This record gives sequence, C-alpha cells and structure tokens, in this order.
Amino acid sequence: MPYRKQPFETGKIYHVVTRSLDNNLLFKNTNDYYRGIFSIYEFNTTKAIKIRERRKARVKEKQIIKNTDPTCVTIDAIDKRDLLVEIIAFCLMPNHIHLLLRQTKKDGIVKFMAKFGSGYASYFNKKYGRKGYVFQNRFRSVEIKNNEQLKIVFAYIHINPTSIIISNWKEEGIKDINKVLEFIENYKWSSYSDYLGKINFPSVSNRKFILELFGNKEKCKRFVDAWVRYKAKIKIEELFIE
Repeated sequence: MPYRKQPFETGKIYHVVTRSLDNNLLFKNTNDYYRGIFSIYEFNTTKAIKIRERRKARVKEKQIIKNTDPTCVTIDAIDKRDLLVEIIAFCLMPNHIHLLLRQTKKDGIVKFMAKFGSGYASYFNKKYGRKGYVFQNRFRSVEIKNNEQLKIVFAYIHINPTSIIISNWKEEGIKDINKVLEFIENYKWSSYSDYLGKINFPSVSNRKFILELFGNKEKCKRFVDAWVRYKAKIKIEELFIE
C-alpha cells in the first residue's frame, strides 16, 4: 500500500521510492539489475503477464527501437498495452528504486507497484533460495505540483547514483564535479542516458514530455549539469523522499 493519506490522482505525476527490507541489497549483480529494469517495463500493464512470453515479444520490440529515433521512442510505440502508469524517469540503486510516474489508470500506481514488488521479489527469492519480504511494506511518494519541482526532482533522481562513488555528497556537497557528471551520464541503471540520446533502455521510459518541458536533450543536460554544480556549493535541503 502507498504511504499516502490521499489516493493517487489519475493524470498527476508522483516521485515514488521503494526500499529494500532492512537495507539489504536489492541487486546483487548485473543480472539482478537487468531483471529489475525488465520488471519495471513488463509489469506496467493492466493485464496478467507471463515472463517467458514477454521475452519472446522483446525480440520484435528491439527491432522497432533499432529503426526509430531513440530520443522519441515510447512504450506505446512498440507495445500496445493498457498502461497502469507512464514511466517518466527511473533509477535503480543498490537498495532502493526511484521512479517518476504519471498515473494513467485509477489506482494505477498502487497496482503497478504491487505487481512490480511481488514479481521482482518472486524472482529474487527463488534465485537466492530465500523466503519472505524483499521490499519494505510501504513505498513512499510525493506529488509533483509544478514544472519547477518536476525539473528538480528529475535532476535529483538521475543524480542519486552519486552516492555510489561519494557516500556523503548530500551532507557535504560535491567537490569533483566532472567526476560526478561523467558517472551519472554513464550510469547504466537509470533513464538519464536515454534522455541524452544514447540507446540504453529506451522502451522503458516515455521521454517526450520532459524533453518538451526542457526544450531538447541539450537543454535537459545543461539543467542537470547546473544542478550538480549548484549542489556542489551547499548541503542538500530536505526536498526529497529517501
């Protein structure tokens, strides 16, 4: 269940964070990260799915992606599904996941998070011979109320991997700006490189709205770069859910 007193509203955008139980690793190796990305993509549908069948379908989808402008590929263009949410941005971290979601169906976010959580947990438990919960009982969320907040949260989600190389950046700021910029641009387990026009996981996120908001991919990158430089000078405020 969502950590919210009010229900999610269809058409609105939310920053959602789900964490592992007891701060355990959600992704122990590269294959786990790939399965996490695969799960975010596949469980975003109102229908029940079979992972084996969806793997076969991905072969056709990849061919479509190959012949399409990667900055404009959306999930609707390659897979005619009844989506629960629009995935605007994502970032997989070792023990938690950031998602920027627009609800497209009533209770879409709750249903999507339930399907993703149970699906990935089933894979994880089977692979590592364990039982019980993998995620914390509740995920957390914040409603995005305006475009300025949306831009900042978008940047924050994609800058989050900085903690992998600089553990205390949120408290102490960033000293080596170029190191951080290079790291986040090449961090494989987020949607940022796709926003920059690189082909990473282009079918997972719908990037059209954000790119139109910024103007183009170059302006999007300049905003994120500027935000990193801004955060290098001060301690991070309590603006985001953790």
